[in-house]
Amino acid sequence: MSKKILVTEDSSTMRAMICATIEALGDFDIFEAPNGFEALRLLPREKFDLVITDINMPDINGLELVSFVKNNDQYRAIPLIIVSTEGSERDRKKGMGLGADAYLVKPFDPAELQELIEKFLS
Repeated sequence: MSKKILVTEDSSTMRAMICATIEALGDFDIFEAPNGFEALRLLPREKFDLVITDINMPDINGLELVSFVKNNDQYRAIPLIIVSTEGSERDRKKGMGLGADAYLVKPFDPAELQELIEKFLS
């Protein structure tokens, strides 16, 4: 059974790039959400093995999504990677402090994202 990954990113171009990076690794079921609200709608419908999220999004932002996932018993164990343009140490600490398992800054190195995906899904 292939692993399920939820990619939450409001930029369709960046979402496509992240999905292509995942697809290059092999057989994964990739679900796409254009914003945090849509991600919250998808979470109860599937058993996700990994969540990748941007921070700056309309409606519900990535930090709010991280907080929801990591404070919910049903989803807390799901590894969560933030991929964001927000690269300051303060932003990184905030994301990690809310429970994110990794934090990449855009433009990200696809090989680095692939390493993280393999680490969290092995």
